[in-house]
Amino acid sequence: MKTDSKHPAQPEEQAIRHLRDSIIAGKHWYIALLEAVNIWQIPEEKVGKRKYKYVIDGDAFDWLLLSERLCRTVDEMIPEDEKHSLLFNGEPPLQIDTGKFKELIGEQKYLQHLNYFYGITVEEVLLQVVEDEVRKERSLDYLTEESITNEAYRRIYDLTQPQMLALFKREKSHHRLDEMDITTLKEFTYWSFKYRLRTCDKARIASDTKKALTWIKQKTGKNAQGL
Repeated sequence: MKTDSKHPAQPEEQAIRHLRDSIIAGKHWYIALLEAVNIWQIPEEKVGKRKYKYVIDGDAFDWLLLSERLCRTVDEMIPEDEKHSLLFNGEPPLQIDTGKFKELIGEQKYLQHLNYFYGITVEEVLLQVVEDEVRKERSLDYLTEESITNEAYRRIYDLTQPQMLALFKREKSHHRLDEMDITTLKEFTYWSFKYRLRTCDKARIASDTKKALTWIKQKTGKNAQGL
């Protein structure tokens, strides 16, 4: 890919070119991908009809979503099974330690990745774990999924899901929460995490977070950084 000297390539173009050129040169595609993630700059974009929002609320970075976007540019150069394992199961083809991962994607993106992991991934797991607790405690009762979810929300946030959604809508000026897409759901989850941090006592926050992290460790073997 040639670049007009009067119109230098944008970081996003540089990231895509780096990924392709590095793979051609013999570098492992996963390492090249993480380096491309580091180069990338824009927080969201639209490609065709698909909207990608890589950074939620300005500071939670979904590196796997960006990885999906980048992989689409080199599909024919990546083993399908390895790509699928990374993008759908979060299982990389190479095991690298946290320090190396941080070095490859850059410190700022790594910190934003932690925000995403704790604020969205862990928060989603926490809700699931508490919903399971409600089901087990009330196994003999007839409960709708809506009532289970609302009880879980009460235990975590002291509010029902509709009450939380109403607050979220008011604070973020969302007008169509009846048709939440994946991005809006992530925004709501991250907002819920921040709400929990500012309204619950520290001991309860620590206990709930540990509960979710323990589940993640038992089910996936991933550490506290989601790697």
